[in-house]
Amino acid sequence: MEDLQQRAQRIAAKRSSIWVYRFVRRTIMVVLYPYFRVRRRGGEHLDIEGPMIVAPVHRSNLDTPMMAGLGHRRLRALSKESLFSNRYLGAFLAALGAFPVRRGAADREAMREAIRMLEAGEQVVVFPEGGRQTGPRVESVFDGMSYLASRTGAVIVPVGIAGTEAAMAAGTRLPRPVRVAMVAGPPIRPPEGRMTRPQMSRFSEEVRQRLQEVFDEAQNLAR
Repeated sequence: MEDLQQRAQRIAAKRSSIWVYRFVRRTIMVVLYPYFRVRRRGGEHLDIEGPMIVAPVHRSNLDTPMMAGLGHRRLRALSKESLFSNRYLGAFLAALGAFPVRRGAADREAMREAIRMLEAGEQVVVFPEGGRQTGPRVESVFDGMSYLASRTGAVIVPVGIAGTEAAMAAGTRLPRPVRVAMVAGPPIRPPEGRMTRPQMSRFSEEVRQRLQEVFDEAQNLAR
């Protein structure tokens, strides 16, 4: 029997899924961007070819859909496995490029899929802070993105997103019309070869600092 991961990848590979993504992306730009009076900078950094880890701050469930209009390539993003248990919602999310991950556990299958996508030259969203955070500071990041970059040679593009926490914080049902700003920074290339754990930690700290810089810029742009 086909499992959720296999089904999601099969659907995402269909040509029709690209059209679904483009339609939803266009709808977001026509409907949500004017509603949130979106300002954006650095989208050209997301349009370079080759494997890329998109590393945004995470303050709201709005973050991933809002990023769809920042660049032109399809974003592949990890989404909690429970969302895929509904056959129709799961198919829709898969068409948008999402793939399931088990929260609260080391999901090796999801990690293998992320590596496979990057090796195929795709663009994968990885939230460096893990789950949603609050406030204007990037306090810490996990080494998962550094591990993926080390395994695949993918560049990391930090993305600061400001305003989404005020627009739709955790527990909020309807978004408020708060200005949203997004800033993508220049790609960060990992060291050549496999990184050791200490090297991963140092590289993660470099990404954290760069992420804070674009987050600060986005917060200023949102004022």
